Amino acid sequence: MDYFLHILILINIYIIIAISLNLISGYTGLLSLAHAAFYGIGAYATALMWLYLKTGFWVNIWVGILVSAILGIIIAYPSLRIYDDYFAIATFGFQMIVFSIFNNWVGFTKGPLGIPGIPSPSIFGWEVSSHWAYLLLSGFFAVLVYWLTHRLVNSPFGLALKGIREDEIFTKASGKNITRYKMLVFIIGGSMASIAGALYAHYISYIDPTSFTINESIFMISIVIIGGMASLRGSVLGAVVLVILPEALRFIGLPNAVAANLRQIFYGALLVLFMMYRPRGFVGEYELTKK
Repeated sequence: MDYFLHILILINIYIIIAISLNLISGYTGLLSLAHAAFYGIGAYATALMWLYLKTGFWVNIWVGILVSAILGIIIAYPSLRIYDDYFAIATFGFQMIVFSIFNNWVGFTKGPLGIPGIPSPSIFGWEVSSHWAYLLLSGFFAVLVYWLTHRLVNSPFGLALKGIREDEIFTKASGKNITRYKMLVFIIGGSMASIAGALYAHYISYIDPTSFTINESIFMISIVIIGGMASLRGSVLGAVVLVILPEALRFIGLPNAVAANLRQIFYGALLVLFMMYRPRGFVGEYELTKK
């Protein structure tokens, strides 16, 4: 039963990640390869705040959001002045820089050794220590992020994002400050991903740089593309499918090293097939290959 609850908790965490990335890549049309970096920033902000200042869950999660927002501004301002493939390359560079900091700043982040012993969250004196309790907590944040994003994409702000995705020149000619909109959506998406990182750190109670690599960013993009670009329902469906299906490999009896490689092959093959035969994903409204 605990294993089943564990999978559901991971699904909630990846729903938050998928929705936040879909806001950037699906609704705005910006292919970002840096989402695992923001996910890691949230996790490391939580872990380091606890390690050095012994702060609680709510303080940690807000610090993660703040740090992600600041770094989002730093990376977004120069990167959003370039387009298409160049933007993806810029976010890839940011991802590698953040990973290198996590991995090599041993005196601060503990490097490859990671940070163990991160405590369970405490919500108004109630310690979230059981799987059921953490399922409720992660579910609450997943629903909150879904609701906030739904309100956002159906507002005038969301219409401007879709305008940028469909025809950036026309949207700019209509008087919209597209750089401002891009920067805001990049900051909002990165901040949401940091929430997932904080939840992950407190849930697993241990983090190291290997959880926040470029492979993780590609996995996040796979969830969004397979579930459906510019679709919140697609983000949920993609997270469910890509978290649950690879778990079947655990029951075949393959060695862990082999199973891990097969999971990567599975993700890659599934992504290629969807890009070739169903670029909109399961329930998407936008094709990444359209441009």
